[in-house]
Amino acid sequence: MKKGSIGYFIIASAIIWAVVIVGCSMKLEGTGYYAVISPWLFGGVIAHILFIWGPLGAILKKSNVDRLEKESKE
Repeated sequence: MKKGSIGYFIIASAIIWAVVIVGCSMKLEGTGYYAVISPWLFGGVIAHILFIWGPLGAILKKSNVDRLEKESKE
């Protein structure tokens, strides 16, 4: 894994949460109901876990396995 590639995940994470925050603020305009915004929040959490931390975890795991294999050959 290249050192710069993690930056793309961080940017994607920021974009997802920006959309969630803007969506919540639009739904909250003039209301005080949590039920209106909770689907946005839950959707943001699920999207964040599935599309950011799932692939990032897989990349980091593969990188760690590759490093361990390389060290064991030396």
